[in-house]
Amino acid sequence: MKAEVDLEALKTPARRSQKEATRQRVIAAARELFDTHGYQGATIRDIARHAGVAVGSVFTTFASKGEILSEVMQSRLDGLYAELDRVMPHVRGPPADRLRTMFAIHFNFEAPHVRLFLSHIAAAYDWTLPAAARPYGRTPRLQAMIRECLAKGVAEGDIRADADPQEIVDLLMAAYAWTYRLVVTEGADTARLIAVMDRQIGLIAEGFAPR
Repeated sequence: MKAEVDLEALKTPARRSQKEATRQRVIAAARELFDTHGYQGATIRDIARHAGVAVGSVFTTFASKGEILSEVMQSRLDGLYAELDRVMPHVRGPPADRLRTMFAIHFNFEAPHVRLFLSHIAAAYDWTLPAAARPYGRTPRLQAMIRECLAKGVAEGDIRADADPQEIVDLLMAAYAWTYRLVVTEGADTARLIAVMDRQIGLIAEGFAPR
């Protein structure tokens, strides 16, 4: 029987350091290009050129453009989740108001790089994405935060016990993503997006309120 060899472990520290440097340069270049050109508008060749590396180096570091976008968004979303973890435990009021606060934080966080976030949403409909990619919709931390808010609402008697939490999560995430169409169609600013989402949360909340 052949012994399995950990090729990564055999690399010298210098090679591992070089690979990590390439990885970070690609992520930084992709972040900028997705933000200015969109997900479809930025090719692997564009990303490699902007990062100052060979196209082959990109493919030896990442399996696909979708994986690069996942890494770009994960590095950003960690900051968003940290902010939510800081704020949400102190938010009071009914579930609808807590959800409004949660999504307002999201909108304000994404406002400086809205094109990048639209790329994140668009990637959810890319058939070629590998299973390991994490486009919008495959973000378990966000969904877990919404479920925590809903569970608190059920415990406090503000949400029907028979309401399906995942169905509510899906409705909220769909509404949030769809609201961003207003950036493209109307040039809507953050205040407008939040106002629209607030009304939609109210409608969804009517559906899960006790009867």
